[in-house]
Amino acid sequence: MPSGFAPPAAALTSLLRDIRAAADGPVPELSFTAYRDFFDTGNRVRYERLYFRRRARLAARAAQALLDPAADLGPLADTLWSVCDEYTWALPAHIHYGGDPLRCLDLFAAETAHTLAETVAGLGDRLDPRVRDRVRAEIDRRVFAPYLDEQALSWEGFGNNWEAVCGGATGMAALALLGDSAADAPRLAAMLARGRRAMDRYLAGFGDDGGCVEGVDYWVYGFGYFVYFAEGLREHTGEDLLAAPKVREIAAFPHRVALGDGAYVPFSDATERPWLPAGLLTRLAERFGTPPPQVVPSFHDDHCYRWAHLARTLAWYRPSARQAAAEPATFLPDLGWVLHRGRHTFAARGGHNGEPHNHNDLGHFVLHTHGESVLDDLGPGEYTADYFGDRRYDSLHPSARGHSVPVVDGRLQLPGRDRAAKVLRYAADAEATHFDLDLTAAYEVDGLRSLIRRFRWSPTGRLELTDEIVADRPLPIEEVFVSRRRPALSSGAADWGGLVTLSHTCPAVSLDEEVAPDLHARPDRVYRLRCAFTAPAGRSTREFRFYLA
Repeated sequence: MPSGFAPPAAALTSLLRDIRAAADGPVPELSFTAYRDFFDTGNRVRYERLYFRRRARLAARAAQALLDPAADLGPLADTLWSVCDEYTWALPAHIHYGGDPLRCLDLFAAETAHTLAETVAGLGDRLDPRVRDRVRAEIDRRVFAPYLDEQALSWEGFGNNWEAVCGGATGMAALALLGDSAADAPRLAAMLARGRRAMDRYLAGFGDDGGCVEGVDYWVYGFGYFVYFAEGLREHTGEDLLAAPKVREIAAFPHRVALGDGAYVPFSDATERPWLPAGLLTRLAERFGTPPPQVVPSFHDDHCYRWAHLARTLAWYRPSARQAAAEPATFLPDLGWVLHRGRHTFAARGGHNGEPHNHNDLGHFVLHTHGESVLDDLGPGEYTADYFGDRRYDSLHPSARGHSVPVVDGRLQLPGRDRAAKVLRYAADAEATHFDLDLTAAYEVDGLRSLIRRFRWSPTGRLELTDEIVADRPLPIEEVFVSRRRPALSSGAADWGGLVTLSHTCPAVSLDEEVAPDLHARPDRVYRLRCAFTAPAGRSTREFRFYLA
């Protein structure tokens, strides 16, 4: 636990009940059959379910022991010993980042070291010294040794959540185990210096608007570990990484992209209803005046059962009735995201197609009403070897097929940083939001000179979408609109359950139904409305009007 840990807030009674329940039961085995599964099939889910069930048991037993001085430490000692027996603390999908599986310092090896370090440091002499000494030795050889090696680690230079999580978790583990030892001061100083460099690279991955290109889930992950490490460093040295000017903007990001009703824009590999750790939100509210948490957390909110989130929620969470009203309009110029919220919410995005956790989705948009994203963003598909390899865009969720963007002459948007949308105009007032994007660079089509997408959104619930095409020859165009709700089709119109209706002038309309696995390998049923027409040579426009109930 963080030093100075006080008894949890009374409002966390349900979380404490969850912890007690999760502490009971056997620890799943990580067999060779489970380990080899990813390498043989590309499937991540089967091994990771077992791995995270083990981490759930570890986190619950550690929390219970640290919260209750009279707790029986036998089950926790066995769990610590079992974790030390694991062939690797890294996930099989990440082994290629580290060479030697034992010393592969990925996200989860660093998180495991952090969990173990704060557990043994917090328990002190209450824990059997044979267990304590073995835990410290395993942390040293698996995590501290590669972190102290001068050789660059594979994630150094990513500039995304890996920098903050790996650097932050390792740094917090070092603070827990080495912070009070004069003999270890040089090792600690070296690891903290490496951690600062990782945090500098992480912050450099943000524009001045503070937007997280990876979406709200990865904001929670990366920025959470940045904040946790920064506060640990501040306590140890007085240095305040949160004082950097950009940090205030990053802290506000999720609130700026809230759709309403507990939903957030799910661009990239983000989900629409992410979990925001209550301890993190409490600390950010104290430091920056951002909205405090409004939901009492559950132990199972984080399916990876990360110790940093749990421990800081137990230590930092304080209930608050204060609610900050969100500004109706958000424009993040560095990301190229726009959002207007009210009774109905509209969001659209530019950016480029070479982003971390990229989707080929320039010009994509979301229409949210009555608590539902009707014109939707699918978020992440199932994480597999192919999903993070050359066949990523064979998957529906990250491909252009899974987004409400045009198909030009049968060609989808292409990946790559040079496939970028240029923001031509953004303007917002009480009557309308205007957002114009040049999407030409997203396509490689002979004869396509220009493709401009113009959004005009009225807060009363009307969207006018106009695509302007300049072509050297007639070009077949399909305008695709994606939803998880099946639309009813009629002449010149489509109706998504009375929530959203569309008026159009396309001569040919069809509806595709696809089922693809979501992030948790569950079937995700998607409907793609395809409005087809031919853009003539020269300049032409096609307009679509959406009305929200």
